Amino acid sequence: MKILLLSDTHSHIDDFIIKYIKQADEVWHAGDIGDLNVTYQIAALKPLRAVYGNIDDDKARMQFPLNNRFNCEGMDIWITHIGGYPGRYNPKIREELYANPPQVFICGHSHILKVIMDKKIQCLHMNPGAIGMHGFHKKRTMLRFELNDGKISNLEVIEKDR
Repeated sequence: MKILLLSDTHSHIDDFIIKYIKQADEVWHAGDIGDLNVTYQIAALKPLRAVYGNIDDDKARMQFPLNNRFNCEGMDIWITHIGGYPGRYNPKIREELYANPPQVFICGHSHILKVIMDKKIQCLHMNPGAIGMHGFHKKRTMLRFELNDGKISNLEVIEKDR
């Protein structure tokens, strides 16, 4: 299964993003959606799994959860918006994360692309950075990868100058 992982659209969607959506089997959005028109456009093209972020309004919060934990292609996945990173996880989720770690922990919020193996809990931490136009980032980034029988392969960083 080909996954496109993005975050922090902040109401922005364009032909660059849509091109990669069309190539995916599923799209995962790690929050700060902004205008729900973004998720409507994504969901019109591909199945979407998403969480709301700190900038998202009541409409987004009614449509998407704060935490989305699910199994996909034999992998335990957890997506949240403000998750922190290995050694500095968000205190609101840290206890549960350590007690029952997923295989893949995904968050957004920082606008900083990171893919790190947390060896302490044997969990792959992923943050796709920000694909929107709002924020301090100089490059817009997303991640693309494949899930197959409990393994991630062909991980790619997709980037574009702002």
